[in-house]
Amino acid sequence: QVLVVESGGGLVQAGGSLRLSCTASGLTFTEYAMGWFRQAPGKERERVSCINWSGTSTYYADSVKGRFTISRDNAKNTLYLQMSSLKPEDTAMYYCASGATLGAYVSGDYCKVDFNYWGQGTQVTVSS
Repeated sequence: QVLVVESGGGLVQAGGSLRLSCTASGLTFTEYAMGWFRQAPGKERERVSCINWSGTSTYYADSVKGRFTISRDNAKNTLYLQMSSLKPEDTAMYYCASGATLGAYVSGDYCKVDFNYWGQGTQVTVSS
C-alpha cells in the first residue's frame, strides 16, 4: 500500500519561510517523479513544482519561481519544498504527489507527470 504523508505546514508571517516535507512509502521512490500542488479555498488546484526521479531536473510555477525550492532525498524517501519570502497569496493546502518516472518529463518549463498517488495535504497560512 502506497502512503504519501506531508508535514511542515503552519502559520507564518509574510516574508517568512517554511519547509514542507513529504515521505512516501510502499513504492520504490527512485522510480517516481514527485510534485507539490496547492489549493486555496474557492480556487482550482495549482501545480507548484515538480522534480524528476534523480533530482536533476525541476519545474516551478511562475508564481513561486525564485522563492520556492524543491528537492528530494532518495535515501530517505523524502521530498522537500523550501518556501521563502512567503506572501499571503501562498496560503493554501499543499499536497505532495508521486507519478511513475516512465513517461514522465520534467524541465525548467515543463512538467509532464501522471501523478497517481497523493497525500492528504498540509495547511500553509501566511498572515499579512
